[in-house]
Amino acid sequence: MKYLVLNAMNTRKAISPILATVIIIAVTLVIAIGVIGWIMGIWGSFGSTESLQIYPDSNITIKGTSAILYLHVKNTGTATAVIKKIEIVGIATNTTGFSQSSIKPGEETWITLNVGAASSYTAGTSYQVKVYTAAGNVYSAVVQAKQS
Repeated sequence: MKYLVLNAMNTRKAISPILATVIIIAVTLVIAIGVIGWIMGIWGSFGSTESLQIYPDSNITIKGTSAILYLHVKNTGTATAVIKKIEIVGIATNTTGFSQSSIKPGEETWITLNVGAASSYTAGTSYQVKVYTAAGNVYSAVVQAKQS
């Protein structure tokens, strides 16, 4: 009499080669769609960026005892730019009158801001202005002070 002994190792089965091929193709397609969507920018704000352009007609106007910054800005990017802070380098800028400002893509605007006492500025002098956005970008421009 012959006895058949089954080993536990011989009873396991793997998935079929056809099923394995279908799984590999499905995973590859999902990755390809994700990469194409990222490259084409169709996933919304993932591919969007802000880009502020500060025009040279921006200036600091000295009026009586105060100075006012007139900043001519355009968002040339594809995402809304949220301006959080504006400073004038080297001057203790009083920006209490400034609240966050949003500029949509393609939008052009003037930002008017009282930047302190007129005695802090000299007509004809150039000052560096820095604009800080919520996205963490810093845009810099040089503006000239003029007497009103």
